Amino acid sequence: MAAFRDFSFKLVVVEKLMYGDKTLTPAFSLEQHMRERGVEDLHRYVEENDLAFTILDEARAYFEALEIPEELLATVDELTFDGGHRVYMECAPVWDGEDDLFDVRSLDDLDLLPNLELVIGAQDLEYMCPGATDILAARGITGRH
Repeated sequence: MAAFRDFSFKLVVVEKLMYGDKTLTPAFSLEQHMRERGVEDLHRYVEENDLAFTILDEARAYFEALEIPEELLATVDELTFDGGHRVYMECAPVWDGEDDLFDVRSLDDLDLLPNLELVIGAQDLEYMCPGATDILAARGITGRH
């Protein structure tokens, strides 16, 4: 199994495979996960525990432990970097997208995606990870803003 170095990069891949392509199953639902642990109102839980702008430990643990088979990683030919991903809401249900909580810090994990051809949101990626445009170009990956 592939080991990701950058948690936020892994989440972008999870978004593509789990919530976009629906090939990485089952789809994780933080609300359902927390309900199974006795939390009936997720938003109230987040507010009462001052967790509004953080990744909930339960979601982080799930996604960090999630193994993505290399066969599925090989199907990723396109990634989108966008603050509106569902995976972000599954990690931080009241996150407003106004901070760097999910910023990618490294592109080392590109090695895990042998068939990646297109990155949408390359300008956002460049902002998060300076030099990203050059790294993508050097790998023959098209970046679209």
